[in-house]
Amino acid sequence: MASTRVIGLDIGASGVRAVELEFGSGGPTGKTPPTLHRFGQVPLPPGVVRDGEVVQPETVATALRQLWSHAKFESKDVVIGVGNQRVLVRELDLPWMPLPQLKQSLPFQVSEMLPMSAEEALLDYYPTAEFDGPQGRTVRGMLVAAQRTTVNANVLAVEAAGLRPVMVDLNAFALLRALARGELATVTAAFVDIGASITNVVISEQGVPRLVRSLPSGGQNVTNAVAAALGVPAGDAERIKRETGVGMTGGPQGAEASEAVATVVRGLVESVRNTFVYYASNNPGAAIGVVVLTGGGSDLPGLGQYMSSASRMPVTIGDPLAGLRSVKNLPRDAFNGHQSLLALSVGLASGVAA
Repeated sequence: MASTRVIGLDIGASGVRAVELEFGSGGPTGKTPPTLHRFGQVPLPPGVVRDGEVVQPETVATALRQLWSHAKFESKDVVIGVGNQRVLVRELDLPWMPLPQLKQSLPFQVSEMLPMSAEEALLDYYPTAEFDGPQGRTVRGMLVAAQRTTVNANVLAVEAAGLRPVMVDLNAFALLRALARGELATVTAAFVDIGASITNVVISEQGVPRLVRSLPSGGQNVTNAVAAALGVPAGDAERIKRETGVGMTGGPQGAEASEAVATVVRGLVESVRNTFVYYASNNPGAAIGVVVLTGGGSDLPGLGQYMSSASRMPVTIGDPLAGLRSVKNLPRDAFNGHQSLLALSVGLASGVAA
């Protein structure tokens, strides 16, 4: 297999960002580490992307054209992601058959368990294991069912920018590919990507996804709470939020800002913790060993410590660039403090090259 370059494009509520990776023979798991060639991001105004779905395609298309112009990406082929509460992901056992046939049979096999009609859904299946069950050879995997309208809205915005989406992937799987390497691929780990308005949680066992959940809260919700409590613009609220952090007070508006931050963070962390509890109750003996945070919302001061205290687990910040090489004009220190923002883009690029 010759070297392959792939662009992973993350369309988030706060901005669009993309990375271009080059994979040698063997793809992401080959002997040659992937090389990061280009990276860029362009901010988006609030409300342009809502709950993981593009609602103002013209604005997103304009931002994407700016991104391609500034970052000088050579290709217009991109891999995009999807992930919100309108995407169903659940573990499912099915009678074994070759994967292409299994995927073709999904509308007939899973229609009764969908919260939407099969015609309204885009269906996929990610096999994780095989075993001999009561009915014979059986495949275990993750069923993915996305609202067709959600996916189409994002695809149309990308195409309006003159780009070509060659693949639509689940953000949770991209997160896993970007981070479940090395030691994290040998343990049961929880990966928590805190975006502006969506938090994706994926629990993996030795690198294999076992539970996926999207939560409707993120860093922008904290900013909005501070803005409402103090009556300040969003830009000032973002600054105050980061100065305040979790479990800290300071400044003349410290108490009000601290309570606003704490209220939203408590709700988000409790939802994440409940996800861990649900997993543990359904998988006795498969205790989560570590929590890995990524996304723009993960750099809120004190959040990692609070998450660790609430979950009683070690918490670390994920680095999707670990193990990657980069070209000379893109030094590693150019990403200092921003590595966690790249997790979805890196994972999306890694999927199509696998």
